[in-house]
Formats: sequence, structure tokens, C-alpha cells
Amino acid sequence: MVRTRFTETFGITHPIVQGGMQWVGTADLAAAVSNGGGLGLITALTQPTPEALTTEIARCRDLTDRPFGVNLTILPTIRPVPYDEYRDAIVESGIRIVETAGSNPEPHMPYFREHGVKVIHKCTSVRHAVKAERVGVDAISIDGFECAGHPGEDDVPGLVLIPAVAAQVSVPLIASGGFADGRGLAAALALGADGINMGTRFLCTQESPVHPNIKQRIVEATELDTELIFRPLRNTSRVAANAVSRRTVEILDAGGTFEDVRHLVNGERGRGVYASGDTEAGVWSVGLGQGLIHDIPSATDVVGRIVAEAEQIIRDRLAELVSAVPVPA
Repeated sequence: MVRTRFTETFGITHPIVQGGMQWVGTADLAAAVSNGGGLGLITALTQPTPEALTTEIARCRDLTDRPFGVNLTILPTIRPVPYDEYRDAIVESGIRIVETAGSNPEPHMPYFREHGVKVIHKCTSVRHAVKAERVGVDAISIDGFECAGHPGEDDVPGLVLIPAVAAQVSVPLIASGGFADGRGLAAALALGADGINMGTRFLCTQESPVHPNIKQRIVEATELDTELIFRPLRNTSRVAANAVSRRTVEILDAGGTFEDVRHLVNGERGRGVYASGDTEAGVWSVGLGQGLIHDIPSATDVVGRIVAEAEQIIRDRLAELVSAVPVPA
């Protein structure tokens, strides 16, 4: 069994976290991950209202007796979001683990601290990770350039970013971006992380509430089948390569503004992709890790087999390599 500072701090069995994915992080998926010994996360803003989030949290409790948390992502949106009300619903529902992302979590930290909530903050750079620790978060999830969604603007891949952050912070560190199997977990631990966070791998599982066509597209796709949109706006997002994402890139590269692509990238079109299975209906997030995904198992099984593979690599293959090195006389 792989035990780390993260598993000890958050009371879970395995150092694997399910990323908070919009339209995907439901009670069914979060519970399946937690039942496997990882940390499942309900995505707060997937629920249309704070009241609906309260109901979803209760539903998750009916599906698992293991720890789970809630993701609260604070980003610019076309329609204003009552973030404080969602935050209140999380705490009043008895949730004690929250993943924050997007904006600086500092305004929310006193409230979370008052109610005994442990906070994991998702960052994309060393400087943001250092600041997050300074404002009091309990763990950091660091997104390398390989990730789905928002990789930041520095374009630093995990191979460099993970050890760079590990050298600068003292709280537990979760590595995110490009992880999909036990090789990734073993590598993340070697780089100084205390576990991994996965989005795309859990998107392509049985409990993921998206159309089977989307899961099959991930299985068939390679690491080359993504686009980076919003780069000229310095709000980069990695999404699946399709006609809509390519057109978005073309318009913005030609000097267009967000208003020129709003009709292409609005959230309802993306949600429609997951519901209808039409992979060309809008933009939808997926990471480079899709190139390592070749099946659609249960999320519970994903957690178990990744840990088993990582243990085998650490215990057998790496140990054999070390023992094979001649000892100087």
C-alpha cells in the first residue's frame, strides 16, 4: 500500500484524487472513486443551485461511507455565480474537504478554517503554489501543461513543474496533468508529489455521466488530439480538437475578441456534447493523458489497478534497477 502525507492528512487509502470536472463531477462518480480508496470530488457548479448541491452531497453519502469532497472553481463566467452561497451549502452539508481552483482562495479561507474544512488549492505555477501555502491551504494540486481545462500561461510541463513546486512548499502536493496509470503515479512520487489528480482518466469510466460516444472518442484519440483555445486572451484552455475548437483558435488568432467566439464556446454547448454524444457540437475539456487511455472501466477499478501497478513498479522494476548497479570496491 502506498501511504503518503496526503493520504494521512485527508484520511483516504490511496493517493489518487478525482479532478473536479464541470458537468462530470456527480455523486455517482465521486462515490465510485472514494469507494476505491481515492478521493472523489463533487463539482459544485455542475449543480444549478446551492440547494441542488446540498441534495447531491446527500446522494453521495448514500453511495459511499468513505471521505469525499467538493470542488469549488471560481472563474470568470458569462452569468454571475453566487459563490458564497455555494460555499455555505458545502459547509452546512458537513463537507470537510474542499478543492478550490481559479481565483485566490484567500477570501474564503477564514470561513473554511472556522468550520474545520481542509482546503486543496489547484495551481498552475510555482509562484501561485507558494502564495496558496502562505494563505493557509492544507494541500496543493499542481497542474502541468499537459492537463485538460486551464493549464495557465507559463507552459511548464509536469516533469519540471512538480519538483519545482515540491522544492518550494511544505504542505502535501498532488500532481495533475497527463496522469492515467500506475507509471504516472510512480513518476509523480519520484518527482516529489504525494499523489496524483486525474480528470480525463475518470471522465472515461463507467460512472462518468457523459455519453458513451465521448468515452469512445477518448479511447480512440491520441495525445495529439487537443487544441489550446483562448491563448490570445491569456485564459488558455485545453479542449478536444474538433471543428468548433479549431474555428475558435482561428478567430482569436486573427485578432478576434471573446464576443466573436462566445457563441462557439458557451457552456451549454459543451454540456450538450456530453449529453448528446455529438463530439462536434461544442468545446469540451480533455487532456493529453487521453493518449494513455484504452478502455472504459469502473472508477473504482481505475484506482485499484493504478495503485497496484505503481507498487509493482516501485517494488520490483525500480528496485531491480538499483540492485543491478555495481557497488564500487
